[in-house]
Amino acid sequence: MEKQNTGSIYIFLAFLVASIATLGSLFFSEIMEFIPCTMCWYQRIFMYPLVLIFLVNLLYPDEKVFKYSISLVLVGLLFSIYHNLLMWGIIPETIVPCKQGVPCSTKYFNYFGFINIPFLSLVSYTSILVLLILWQNKKSK
Repeated sequence: MEKQNTGSIYIFLAFLVASIATLGSLFFSEIMEFIPCTMCWYQRIFMYPLVLIFLVNLLYPDEKVFKYSISLVLVGLLFSIYHNLLMWGIIPETIVPCKQGVPCSTKYFNYFGFINIPFLSLVSYTSILVLLILWQNKKSK
């Protein structure tokens, strides 16, 4: 029984990161009234279910949480990397899917020259990926 709970701190931290990312995205759109671009919506689509997956796993531990969540994390991370490459000017704005509404290159805020909303998403997805890998390694031992 104890072996099942040994890595639960990683799942709790992944839940915490996913919850903060979800609440942060809702804060930016609903309170600050920043209109999300298409890429932001794609990243939200893959982040929001992670909160529920990790919460359910905390309540009812299941060894398959990695299997349930890794595809969402990887696809969300790919969208996040793509969005950040656009924001950094590596990918031209002409090949992005933001044809209607807010351009994907919109910078609502920019701290220290690199911290913006897409960067926060990149940090969140990367953190969750690292936590899942740590959990998987702990579980294997």
